Amino acid sequence: MRVVIAEDQVLLREGLSRLFEDAGHEIVASVGDAEGLLAAVDRYQPDLAIVDVRMPPTFTDEGARAADDIKRDHPAVGVLVLSQHVETTHAVRLAPLGGFGYLLKDRVLDVGEFLATAERVARGGSALDPKVVASLLASQRPDDPLATLSGREREVLRLMAEGLTNAGIARRLVLSERTVEAHIRHVLVKLDVPEHADAHRRVLAVLAHLSLST
Repeated sequence: MRVVIAEDQVLLREGLSRLFEDAGHEIVASVGDAEGLLAAVDRYQPDLAIVDVRMPPTFTDEGARAADDIKRDHPAVGVLVLSQHVETTHAVRLAPLGGFGYLLKDRVLDVGEFLATAERVARGGSALDPKVVASLLASQRPDDPLATLSGREREVLRLMAEGLTNAGIARRLVLSERTVEAHIRHVLVKLDVPEHADAHRRVLAVLAHLSLST
């Protein structure tokens, strides 16, 4: 996997580079601002761009806007945005594009899970940080169909929105895949979301529903 990293904090940027290199991936560029990021993506056409949501000069949403530009101009490039704080607007707006992930920076500490998420995004999948998903689920309206979900169904929905496959959900919840499939059918029926055969489209449908519910 060929990776571009955009992070203004030098220590974190170097740490991320080492993490990916140790896993056998190639860092084709490592930059500290959004302008450098866009130039690197144009030049190297990487499989994945790791993007800090706040970079110079204003340290507000440069990374999110750069992610928009990358997905518009290079839709095949996976973009994994890293943020210090939970922010749902950019995450939900960009996730339906596919090949997009949004994680809090502390997720990097779980190296195995972080790398698995990065690789999934590079392959065109989606991933939202569990805290972002929890915030979306907590903001439901009184008449929202989310209120009809059981506790277990909400757990399954949360993991679906994080981008996990049925097998991944089964491992996380220590359930059989058949049980997970049953829970997913119930969730999709209650939310009136078409049950696509393609797992990625299913995740995007769930994310779309969550964005309408907030």
